[in-house]
Amino acid sequence: QVQLVESGGGLVQPGGSLSLSCTASGNFFSIDAMGWYRQAPGKQRELVARIINGRNKYYVDSVKGRFAISRDNAKNTVYLQMNSLKPEDSAVYYCNAEKVETMSGVDDFWGQGTQVTVSS
Repeated sequence: QVQLVESGGGLVQPGGSLSLSCTASGNFFSIDAMGWYRQAPGKQRELVARIINGRNKYYVDSVKGRFAISRDNAKNTVYLQMNSLKPEDSAVYYCNAEKVETMSGVDDFWGQGTQVTVSS
């Protein structure tokens, strides 16, 4: 079984910063990509940022230049530094681990989600 535990959400004023982290634990051999998704009320879940092997990174246009994703493979942890936050960034943020290789095969896993609220 693989668990993803997120931390770092909370309430911040517009223009402020938050840092999210997500650590994968359990019995697995490798993780291909890790990423962050978000879902606001009444909206579909969207991919915010994704990182493969620490080099290839993807950002949705709305966060480019403001968010930075990084990964510590030794700790099986992915981070999301969010700067210049806007009210429209408010959402539940979910950590995702893609193509996790376990004894049972390859699968994707999700964290439980952490709330980010940007409001004055």
